[in-house]
Amino acid sequence: MEPRFNLNDSELGAKIGKRFANTSLAIMQSTLTKSTINLVELRASQINGCGFCTDAHAKDLAAAGEPAVRINLVAAWRESTVFTPAEQAALALAEQGTRLADGHQGVSDETWAQVRKHYDDDQIAALVYLVAMINAANRIGVILHMKGGAYQPGTFDSTAD
Repeated sequence: MEPRFNLNDSELGAKIGKRFANTSLAIMQSTLTKSTINLVELRASQINGCGFCTDAHAKDLAAAGEPAVRINLVAAWRESTVFTPAEQAALALAEQGTRLADGHQGVSDETWAQVRKHYDDDQIAALVYLVAMINAANRIGVILHMKGGAYQPGTFDSTAD
């Protein structure tokens, strides 16, 4: 199945896309590690079933030197020993922030306490926006039928200005 629509072919779509990319760039310029950012993006993308984003973030992690065991265990991070407590807090935030309809309270106080323990205010701001942005990107990818498989690592490293 081919993608349904190219947002960048529309003047308004390209204008909004540039703003979207600039928000993502600000997150990338935060003090969150690139690994943490991609782990969060990968986990949310897996949950949302976005093939394009799952492909992109898994490949970006691999290209950055992440061991295959860490990439492969993102979906089962609770049952693994390869993630730091800070990464576990970020992954829990990603899951609970993505599965809002599955939990009556959204992000639990326990998860929030772990996030507060491991990240400073600027990093928390980046994490909250990161979860929101990847969920938005996943929805775009799924709505437009953007398939995984063809992504080239680093494609999004310089998409904003």
